[in-house]
Amino acid sequence: MKDDIKDKVEWTVIFVLEFGRKYGLTMKQAFNYLSRFKGIEFIDRHYGYAHTQSFASMVDDVAEYCHRRGGALL
Repeated sequence: MKDDIKDKVEWTVIFVLEFGRKYGLTMKQAFNYLSRFKGIEFIDRHYGYAHTQSFASMVDDVAEYCHRRGGALL
């Protein structure tokens, strides 16, 4: 169980980093954006699926998800 949580946290940190890279954001800015527009919540709920996809694909999907919740990035 500990390894599962560790893997999820590590994957999520890398995801936030990749999201920030795509949109020119710092890690903190990316995390704040994803938190505000429910992207972190989405990743948490759907980690079982999300971690099997490429980061590029998930960044696009989560950006769209956040956009539907009022985020400006796309």
